[in-house]
Amino acid sequence: MEETILATRNLTKRYKNNVVVNNVNMNIKKGDIYGLIGKNGAGKTTIIRLILSLIGETDGEIELFSKTSTKEKLKELSRVGSIVETPKFYPYFTAEQNLEYYRIQRGIVEREVVKESLELVGLGDVGNKKFKKFSLGMKQRLGIALAIMGDPDFLVLDEPTNGLDPMGIVEIREMLLKLNKLKNTTILISSHILGEVAQLATCFGFIDNGMLIEEISAKEMNEKCRTCLAIKVNDIEKTSAILENKVGCKEYEVLPDNNIKIYAHLDEPEIINKLLVENGVMVYSLERLGANLENYFIDLVGGKAHV
Repeated sequence: MEETILATRNLTKRYKNNVVVNNVNMNIKKGDIYGLIGKNGAGKTTIIRLILSLIGETDGEIELFSKTSTKEKLKELSRVGSIVETPKFYPYFTAEQNLEYYRIQRGIVEREVVKESLELVGLGDVGNKKFKKFSLGMKQRLGIALAIMGDPDFLVLDEPTNGLDPMGIVEIREMLLKLNKLKNTTILISSHILGEVAQLATCFGFIDNGMLIEEISAKEMNEKCRTCLAIKVNDIEKTSAILENKVGCKEYEVLPDNNIKIYAHLDEPEIINKLLVENGVMVYSLERLGANLENYFIDLVGGKAHV
């Protein structure tokens, strides 16, 4: 049975009459890379702050490493690395000095973890440059270095690629995939940019106006977004025979009410339609269907979104 790293049950956070997080039920298994996707202001950061016990929930429950009591969860947070919004560092310290400070504060014995973490995020050669002179991208990298220092079992990253250039985004993505593959690190990553997260997530939670409107595996979502020719006919058996014997197509799915989805020969709708009609099949409709991941998200939440 898969180990549950994080589960929330009807998690709710209200500020006076404003419901920021509304009955959220999330489930993250060991080894998952969970993409928490939502527009800016949807409630992603509040959920992460609740998970990390930075704020308290109004209603509901959070289970972390199978622990639900506040005291037990606080102990388990030592197994969690995180970056929430803009990390706080000392402006006149170098990257190494900042991480050394946090290493001592956290009681991490191995001094080499500082340089290892900096190397992993591409800050191994910044030398004596003070934090106050870092670019936004460098600051973000240092925040991720702090999050991964000490080999956490669970990484919680809030918008970790903010301020990074395209090459930096690729490097961070490859680093997270490496951590997940080699060390089976479980990762929760929030973003309003689905295209970035889609390249590494194994499952997704879509949030809108504080509500988790869908939780779905990457495989399930890719299937839903798969392009196909959708045909409605009067004779399923005859259509199947024509597709296999005359079109040479075996990648199709028979659905209820005389509907078929064809996943091959997508550029030949006219030929398929002609063969069906010529062989006595009545075609009621034939259309090309399929959405990319961004359109899938927009369809879920409604309206335009930065994805």
